[in-house]
Amino acid sequence: MIEELIARVAAEDDDAIEELCAIADADPRRLTPHLGALLDLDVLWPATLYRAADADVVGRVIERIDGDRRPDQLNQLLVILAHTAHPLAEGALRRWSTQPPAGAGALYINALEYAHEGGWTAGPDGSRRDLCGSTAYRWVMRETPRRADGPTCPWCASPLWTAADLDTTEPAVGAALAHTGWSGRLVIETCHFCACYTTLYCQATPAGVTTWWTGNTRPSYLPKTSEPEDPPALVPVLGPARSSPYQANAWNRGGSTLGGRPDWIQDAEHPDCPGCGIPMDYLGLIGGADLDDYGEGAYYLHLHQPCGFAAVNYQQS
Repeated sequence: MIEELIARVAAEDDDAIEELCAIADADPRRLTPHLGALLDLDVLWPATLYRAADADVVGRVIERIDGDRRPDQLNQLLVILAHTAHPLAEGALRRWSTQPPAGAGALYINALEYAHEGGWTAGPDGSRRDLCGSTAYRWVMRETPRRADGPTCPWCASPLWTAADLDTTEPAVGAALAHTGWSGRLVIETCHFCACYTTLYCQATPAGVTTWWTGNTRPSYLPKTSEPEDPPALVPVLGPARSSPYQANAWNRGGSTLGGRPDWIQDAEHPDCPGCGIPMDYLGLIGGADLDDYGEGAYYLHLHQPCGFAAVNYQQS
């Protein structure tokens, strides 16, 4: 089956790429024996196809960069290496962060920062830290009446939206949040309107207390609203387990997911913790299609347990 899909890819069949992506989301290891053939065809996008690349394919990508054969492909090749999260890829990204390869002058970020595309980062001490978990559950939207006396956004006066209400005493929640180190209840409140324009932070405690962070900076381009906007009357609740951590979907109904890996609409955007400056852990994704019949885009939730900060940012096409 996969051989047939690759033959169709060679014939420039875009539908075959979509089918390969579905396999990469459900079980990326099925593609491992075939990734060399995709590389031979110069199929470099989506880079998520290469999540389970073995040492041979990773080595070939590194050689292509070091050999300076196609500097115009550098961005795509670096994203591929980030998604493999292979030790060889990590070593190469570290090397290129101080010894940039040919074509690096046209990039917008340092080579090692590409790690964020693959859901990991290098810590202050040089050690690797995964930003995402390996367990994921579907998030199902449940209608929840808004509190009449609830907090409001200091910028637009809209009632704040409870984007998550989680408790790690529930085993599934504990598994999804294990990579964050959080223990206890976690409530994340945000402004559904203003979060579409900038990352919004709140401070959270394991007792379930959440407060708007006073350090949030209102962007100059934030539109002025004539009156407050009601947030979605929906709160995500835990649904069935995903078969893999890669099955969040920012586009389609049913794609909202707690845990696992984000489906970025644009480039990876792991916000830095305002308390200490290191990238925050990814928690989950709430797709616009699950909030409204005409919804688009997606909200991405993040957490940094040591500093007690949560964050929400948003992307759309």
